[in-house]
Amino acid sequence: MTAAVVSRKPVGRANPPEDVCAPIACKDCGIYQLCQTVGGDVDLSLLDLLVKNRRTYKRGELIYRIGEPYRAAFAIRSGAVKTSVLTDDGRVQVTGFHISGEVLGLNAIIGDHYNCEARALESTSVCEVPFADYEELALRVPGLQRQMLKVMAEEIVHNQEMMLLLGKKKAEERLATFLVNLSRRLERHGRPALEFKLSMSRSDIGNYLGLAEETVCRIFTRFEEKSLISTERRLVRLGQIDRLQALARGSADLD
Repeated sequence: MTAAVVSRKPVGRANPPEDVCAPIACKDCGIYQLCQTVGGDVDLSLLDLLVKNRRTYKRGELIYRIGEPYRAAFAIRSGAVKTSVLTDDGRVQVTGFHISGEVLGLNAIIGDHYNCEARALESTSVCEVPFADYEELALRVPGLQRQMLKVMAEEIVHNQEMMLLLGKKKAEERLATFLVNLSRRLERHGRPALEFKLSMSRSDIGNYLGLAEETVCRIFTRFEEKSLISTERRLVRLGQIDRLQALARGSADLD
């Protein structure tokens, strides 16, 4: 569920936000985990073996299409990416938003093709990580397969959280969970977690959460009225993170 970040300065101040497309530090990237041995030491020389290309995509540009032959995973250095699929009746279903520090396309390793579409939500820089020779490299580097499993396990946990989100939560709880989850992910990757830019539209957020766009806009307004958040266009500041977390857990209500 994913967006670029600005500074912690309160919304509405005259000072401009930090560059939302600034590259993330390598140590905060998901691929960096693959350069760590089981004991936690880091072999940065592995980056030269894993990362073969760096590329910047314009807003709206496709990174890969559904059914396209697998060529690489992608570590997001800056920007944000939306993934989506087509349902049986031809509708687009948003399956995730991915932020700087996260990795795209790992699930395509098994099927040899991409099972979703990935599109840049803003100017987005990625490191391409082809795994054609991954098995050979894993034989040479102790602990590499274990680190890859850890990276993929994080994606599985995220998908499980999404299933729970859509299965049992009320509309307000879904949006609160979305904001809290995004905040945690930003913090995990070394970004400010209480003030950030939502690169995705309200329509895309609604599609992802299983809510109408009008419902998403209404809940954002109610969150502002209750001082849980403040917004300025796509800039969001979490004013009462504890209350948002309680709402996300279902242990509090909005009134």
